[in-house]
Amino acid sequence: MKVLLVNGSPHKNGCTNVALKEIAETLKEEGIESEIYHIGVKPISGCIGCRACVKLGHCCINDNVNEFVEKAKDFDGFIFGSPVHYAAASGALTSFMDRVFFSAFCSGHGETFLHKPAAAVVSARRSGTTAALDQINKYFTITQMPVISGRYWNMVHGAVPQEVEQDLEGLQNMRILARNMAWHLKCQEAGKKAGVKMPKEEETVFTNFIR
Repeated sequence: MKVLLVNGSPHKNGCTNVALKEIAETLKEEGIESEIYHIGVKPISGCIGCRACVKLGHCCINDNVNEFVEKAKDFDGFIFGSPVHYAAASGALTSFMDRVFFSAFCSGHGETFLHKPAAAVVSARRSGTTAALDQINKYFTITQMPVISGRYWNMVHGAVPQEVEQDLEGLQNMRILARNMAWHLKCQEAGKKAGVKMPKEEETVFTNFIR
């Protein structure tokens, strides 16, 4: 079992990374493999709504989104981390997740994320954290992904990594989140071995309100 940790900060070794490293270390203690994927600092385009992914089987924009979707197929759970920018996730991560989830669904690769557990983690100097968490969690709920929680909202505080390392409550919650993720993955694995079937899928129905 493997969990992919996504660092949506422009700073590869910044505050968000401190939280993700704490999670990775705890997952290892629980016997779960993990990898931290940094989205980088190169410009990431937002979705342009062309729907070319329906025909191509992947997003038509040439950056690391398609690389990530392909990589994600080998993972059983996901944790997306972001700094808080203007009470929201980073602009780069927002563009990244828009295209990752839309292209995966429209290109017929929805099973890449379907029913796989996920969690959001945010770091902030002071506030805006719960709004950013709500924003990221919506990608999971629209994709039928169980949302994993900690004991508190999944956040750490600090203006620099050294300050985040002093946020003992925040780091404790990262460890609790990691153990909850590990427990959920182990339960899913046990269920599969016991013959528990996945939820029945229905054909998507779209209801438009303007006739």
